[in-house]
Amino acid sequence: MAFTPPAKNPKPVVIAYVGGFRGLIADPGSIEVEKLTHINYAFVNVQHGQAWLTNLATDTINFRNLNALRQRNPDLRILISIGGWSWSENFSDAVLTEESRRLFAATSVDIVRKYGLDGVDIDWEYPGVPGEEGNIYRPEDKQNYTLMFKALRASLDSLQRETGKKYQLTTAVGGGAYFVQHTEMDKAQQYLDYVNIMSYDYKTNPTGIAGHHTNLYGSTKDTAESSAHHSVNLFLAAGVPAEKIVMGAAFYGRGWTMPDGDNNGLNRKALKGARGGGFTRLKDSLMQQGYVRHWDKRARAPYLFHPVNNIFISYDDERSIRAKCRYVKKHRLAGIMFWEYASDPKGYLLEAIRKSIKN
Repeated sequence: MAFTPPAKNPKPVVIAYVGGFRGLIADPGSIEVEKLTHINYAFVNVQHGQAWLTNLATDTINFRNLNALRQRNPDLRILISIGGWSWSENFSDAVLTEESRRLFAATSVDIVRKYGLDGVDIDWEYPGVPGEEGNIYRPEDKQNYTLMFKALRASLDSLQRETGKKYQLTTAVGGGAYFVQHTEMDKAQQYLDYVNIMSYDYKTNPTGIAGHHTNLYGSTKDTAESSAHHSVNLFLAAGVPAEKIVMGAAFYGRGWTMPDGDNNGLNRKALKGARGGGFTRLKDSLMQQGYVRHWDKRARAPYLFHPVNNIFISYDDERSIRAKCRYVKKHRLAGIMFWEYASDPKGYLLEAIRKSIKN
């Protein structure tokens, strides 16, 4: 049964990806759940065709601690996010046949049932194209991606009939044309509550062009330049309704070492990668160590440059977060999500989201 879309223009969602892949979540009680609508727990693995808790001992503790946060926000939704960059190699096999899809869906929903959670998020990086080296991918991933969501929705609906509770199904998607070309987003979206665009990591090559990795608009006159705006338009054109699209924000920076100070590193060829790090580190440490903050008016994005060490860092800050939130509200998108909570433990960016979404 196809998903019935929610009422138009509800309050924007705020989705935090919270990492459990490292083990125990550090100080889960410090998570400001009052400012969130969703926590997507990252990650659940795919093994033997099943959703698989690789870190079972710590995952179970993390689920218990996250569920306890509902005392402070009873409306909080907690979803398992399956896959991610490192655990997407087996998706193609897991969803290859109708039988395998039923197994994958059933084991995914079993985790939701067992730990009292609220749904499933799929982070397949990427259907039909290589992601991490060694990943399995096939041309038929395009159709099987849709059929996977059909199977997951059926399993979640079955659980709903047991419990009387509604469960959500979402997906994290790459922000480039490659993703919509290798999927059927117009068909897949009918089973989905939200499509979370990973509108970050636009620039990742350590010896390529250093530039914005999470910009709202293009930095140049190239109309095909990667940006959150460009990604949103790709998914709208692919048939995803605006009210299901969630824009991504990066709570971390990406860095490059440059050969010189030309244009403060922006859109110039890099020598090698450099450490970026989480926003709390950028704000509280690097900005006191000789880095100069610049604002790209065209891109609505900040960047740092160290004029002595020639290091360029692209990131989101409070100003760019406010611009993204304004965009979400202006274009009536579903909301905003971010990777990941632990990168800004002092909550600078989440507070910027809270103020912008509320106003």
